[in-house]
Amino acid sequence: MLSPTALRRWSWTHKWSSLVCTLFMLLLCITGLPLIFHHEIGHVLGTEVEAPPMPAGTPRASLDQVLTSARAEYPDRVVQFASQSDEDDALWFVTLTPTPAPTEDFKSIAVDGRTAQVLARRPVDQGFMYVMFRLHVDLFAGLAGKLFLGLMGLLLLVAIVTGVVLYAPFMRKLAFGEVRRTKSPRLKWLDLHNLLGIVTVVWALVVGGTGMINTWADLMIKYWQHDKLSALLAPYAGQPTVPAAERSALQPALEAALAHAPGMKLSFIAFPGTAFSSPHHNTFFLRGNTPLTSRLLQPVLVDARTAQVTAAPQLPWYLTALLVSQPLHFGDYGGMPMKVLWALLDIATIVVLGSGLYLWLRRRAPATAGSNAAQPGAPTAPAASAQGASA
Repeated sequence: MLSPTALRRWSWTHKWSSLVCTLFMLLLCITGLPLIFHHEIGHVLGTEVEAPPMPAGTPRASLDQVLTSARAEYPDRVVQFASQSDEDDALWFVTLTPTPAPTEDFKSIAVDGRTAQVLARRPVDQGFMYVMFRLHVDLFAGLAGKLFLGLMGLLLLVAIVTGVVLYAPFMRKLAFGEVRRTKSPRLKWLDLHNLLGIVTVVWALVVGGTGMINTWADLMIKYWQHDKLSALLAPYAGQPTVPAAERSALQPALEAALAHAPGMKLSFIAFPGTAFSSPHHNTFFLRGNTPLTSRLLQPVLVDARTAQVTAAPQLPWYLTALLVSQPLHFGDYGGMPMKVLWALLDIATIVVLGSGLYLWLRRRAPATAGSNAAQPGAPTAPAASAQGASA
């Protein structure tokens, strides 16, 4: 049993960690809900691009042809990344920017991988889903917004842990899951808050923790470039970014990368000078074919001039943890049943967060006479801010 002093300390920590992060966690829950179904919503809104049906065995265009078609749409830009659709490898998505450096000014082109015909200029900075995504990821504030949300995620985890510790002392006179419907509205919401909080606590810890890890992604990648890639690139020290006119054909480079890692398939390509590559390489990020290995990437660095593989470094543990955390956070590794489950848990979390705010705002309301509930103002159990959800 907790001593009175320990109980006060745990209660104070739970209350203030919850209050500070609750509004932001509510925002993340609400914006995360449509992101769980972003593919399905895209189909309904008509923003998802689909390759036209063609006979099986239709030959593929070379990667060079695909990129030539994309560059023709924006000849004043450079190709920063190219990726294949997870759902249909007949689609290529090509990202073009003013320079190879990281920027928010980018255009996305969808190209048919069989005919090298441009299918669509994908809108990437407009629409309902774009607003939801940016609010969920960085509050339209870039790296500072991501790190701020990471701090809110840390406070969320503190609120969950302290709520679990306080659950037993404040519920010892009630049966598990009991909701006192005949008592005051505040006590009914307190019981519902406690019930939903303890039922969703594991999911809240997983999604809240993985969400916090995701906010560190930019810093992790920069550290990896400094810590690991710098040693591999020592032979190229002092050399400028390879000009486009001096680069070899890309199709042989892609084939060399795939031959270096048999059994894997392409996820995306980072071109010379971009954030995920070096000034001297086309970096091919390959992935496996199983639900787990499809989330783990293997970079293969191919010399941009010679199309020869120069290195295939294993990702460090912290980037592997980042990649594994993403499907756990978004709930997109188990098909529609998993998405529906994630959505239901997200909605339950919204109720926990909203009821926590309600209970705090009503903390000075007198308790129902004869009630055996926690005193007004007592901390509300686990996860007074249960979690900052999903997608």
